[in-house]
Amino acid sequence: MTGIAENADARPTPGYTVVVPTVRRPALPRLLASVDAAAGPAPARIIVVDDSPEPPPPAADPAAALGLAKRPSGAAPLRLARSGGRGPAAARNIGWRLARTGWVVFLDDDVEVTGDWARALVADLVEADRVGTAASQAVLEVPAPPGAGPTDGHRATLGLADARWITADMAYRRDALVRLGGFDEGFPRAYREDADLGLRAHRAFGVLRGGRRTVHPLREESFFASVRAQRGNADDALMRREHGAQWRTLIGEGPGRLRRHLAIVAAGTFAVAAAAAGRPRLAAPAAGLWALGTGELLRARLRGGPGGSAETVRMAVTSVAIPPAAVLWRLRGELGVRTGAAARRRDAVRAVLFDRDDTLIVDVPYLADPARVRPTAQARAAVDRVRAAGLRIGVVSNQSGIARGLLTEADVAAVDDRVSELLGPMDTWQTCPHGPDDGCRCRKPAPGMVQAAAAALGLQPRHCLVIGDIGADVEAARAAGARAMLVPTERTLRAEVDDARRRGILATDLAEALARGTAADGPAGAWARWRTRRAVRHGAGA
Repeated sequence: MTGIAENADARPTPGYTVVVPTVRRPALPRLLASVDAAAGPAPARIIVVDDSPEPPPPAADPAAALGLAKRPSGAAPLRLARSGGRGPAAARNIGWRLARTGWVVFLDDDVEVTGDWARALVADLVEADRVGTAASQAVLEVPAPPGAGPTDGHRATLGLADARWITADMAYRRDALVRLGGFDEGFPRAYREDADLGLRAHRAFGVLRGGRRTVHPLREESFFASVRAQRGNADDALMRREHGAQWRTLIGEGPGRLRRHLAIVAAGTFAVAAAAAGRPRLAAPAAGLWALGTGELLRARLRGGPGGSAETVRMAVTSVAIPPAAVLWRLRGELGVRTGAAARRRDAVRAVLFDRDDTLIVDVPYLADPARVRPTAQARAAVDRVRAAGLRIGVVSNQSGIARGLLTEADVAAVDDRVSELLGPMDTWQTCPHGPDDGCRCRKPAPGMVQAAAAALGLQPRHCLVIGDIGADVEAARAAGARAMLVPTERTLRAEVDDARRRGILATDLAEALARGTAADGPAGAWARWRTRRAVRHGAGA
């Protein structure tokens, strides 16, 4: 059962889409099978966003690509998208922007929903609509660990049961995601990106604690998993900047151990420096303080655990490594916040808007015949590369032939359909039917079509790159607050080329326009520009 139905109190049953970001963990098929089997209204669609850096092996359908067995008849349609290793925040953003239902439910790829999950979910969404909130959190169940007590890895998973707003199972109204801007892609890891969005949602309209239940199995972590987990301290720096010094309290967490880690690192560093300088009387007390701090951390981590020599050895070794790892990652995060690296990630290009004529297809004045559509030399490779990077694609095109009586809207639509047949589907088409003297706000160089395309994709214009062949394309992007790149052709005016060169937005071809328009700043950006341009020129695709 999908779509809109009626429940007992005559309230419409909300339609919902399930979005699952994944790095192809073995548990994913079990999750999808549990969603298929859950009693109650099925999702309108399940969107799985593969965040692995490499594309999956070719398969005839998404289910086969994800390693699923035969799905039951009547199961929700499954769509597979890719985010190209950009992190779970980007993967979830791609997923919800593909959704067309009122609600979007985010599930992690290592959980399983319970047997009556779909029915309980719909009840939660109906209640959220009734009370006027736009977010609903599930009850997360984590099974008790076997044996005498939890290991360090078990405790990390057990803590999820009481965490606020985690996307193991979290539902948002799609219009609220548009309003909030979705997940902040400045959080590159599966850490804090859900708490950041949840806190923003809590402040804007509140979050309802629902009754549906989802099971998160215990994880067995590797020897140094707790040390690698200290990378999250970099994301804590961004949380502090975005939500203030009391952000931990706001998300329901304790004060953390960063100050203790700083004291341990300071004591250890001073002890080493004093010993190297031949000052043992200064080194000894500093070393003692380091040992006391490290010992206290070890005792806290062993408290209530299963014990045993293997666990004790692991806790001892990692307790020595955790404080310096935590401090170094926090310093890296604070540096990123202060240099604007996080801000640049948040403003990264998420969609590319192409001009149509002389950019994607060879220009034929007032083209009405789909049979005459011919893509430009690099169009297919460029569009494929944009899709492979997990970015959205749109077209913004002036078609004054409609106003002049030389074309009909049906003619333009037929040509656009042919472009989609040759280059693949576009996420949004924006066409201006007006003439130069009509005074509309959509005809380039006015910003209307760029703004409309961004809104249709659930983005801000600053997240869009506009690529065109004349100055009007550039000016429309600038007026809307989007980025722009000019790829000139024979009809581009010399003054427009010179102006683009002065602004640093002139490209010789689509490959260079994509590489320079979407890459980050700095040395990493230079490397990304070279790789992207090379890939597009060699026809890399999705």
